Amino acid sequence: MFSMVRVRSRCKLLFFFLLPIVVMVAPLEFVGRECLAIHTKSHRCSNQWHPSLQGEVMKFEYQRKVNSLNKLKKRASNPDAVEKAKGAESHLHTRYIVDIQSMDSTVSEINRLRDEQLYPKLVQLVNGMTNMWDTMRDHHEAQLTISQALKYFDISQCPKETTEHHHSRTAQLHGVVHDWHVHFESLVNKQKDYIKALNFWLKLNLIPTESSLKEKVSSPPRPQNPPIQRLLITWQDHLEKIPDELAKSAISNFATVIDTIMRQQEEELKLREKCEETSKELSRKTRALEEWYHKHKERTIPDEGETGTTEDTILAEKQFAVESVKKRLEEEQEAYQRHCLQVREKSIASLKKRLPELFRALYNFSLACSEIYRDLSSISQSRN
Repeated sequence: MFSMVRVRSRCKLLFFFLLPIVVMVAPLEFVGRECLAIHTKSHRCSNQWHPSLQGEVMKFEYQRKVNSLNKLKKRASNPDAVEKAKGAESHLHTRYIVDIQSMDSTVSEINRLRDEQLYPKLVQLVNGMTNMWDTMRDHHEAQLTISQALKYFDISQCPKETTEHHHSRTAQLHGVVHDWHVHFESLVNKQKDYIKALNFWLKLNLIPTESSLKEKVSSPPRPQNPPIQRLLITWQDHLEKIPDELAKSAISNFATVIDTIMRQQEEELKLREKCEETSKELSRKTRALEEWYHKHKERTIPDEGETGTTEDTILAEKQFAVESVKKRLEEEQEAYQRHCLQVREKSIASLKKRLPELFRALYNFSLACSEIYRDLSSISQSRN
């Protein structure tokens, strides 16, 4: 019954660490797929725009042809050459107008995707992240309260020895915390990279593409401050200042603590195994002594003058061997019990110190993130 209680408590401890990871991932996956689809559409439109960028080259070629034609007119050159130059100029002008109109159409489609699809999805992402970090803040605050209560924990309530099952759960916890550190760092970095990439794309998107020719072949000037702009600029500014180093360091330090506990448990299990081997050796030697004694005690008592020295010597040697192994076993068992106590004391002391540090850092980080996304949410609401 006691072992089942310990198993349940360790399962709860694993859930204690796994729950924040599950909560962090859910909203990102939900909105991320839809944002990816919008980015794909925008990329396709950009690919359609690339051929139209030749219009810029064509514009310079057209202006060169116009300058050449003006020079021919001034010199009153061959009328045929002038007409030929006029034809080339007219052809380039027509192609340039078509390319500019095509480019404007592509830009309009990209802007529509930006304002009508991407921006609402980013607002939805911000709202989801706000809810997520509010939840994370509440979880970490509860975890901090629980971990601070460890100072009242009585070490006598701990198991006296480490079992194989206990050690495997410690190793499992070490793996979970290590993955937690990796995913936490990845989450922060990928958020920064994603918003930075969106800001870079938006700067390119807002570059004017109007014609400098006399004919107004391009669409009217586009608004240079779309709602997405302020959101992304503020978002990137917040992420650059996000206090993630203390949280990453706290998770890494806790992983080191669990690794140390795991190594101490491994040493404890080795000492136990050593005691078990010595105990088996003692059993073998004791059994051998008993068998030898029962075999020789039935012999006839020696005649007067005979000593039986050989049998006595063998018996003494066997008894000495048994006593030596017995003494070694007692010493090993004492060392094992001392180490068991040390493992319990060091483990509890480390957890009492490191768990509050860990969850205080995570609470502060989640609180900062909650405030960041609440600010971003208020920005998006004010523009809607």
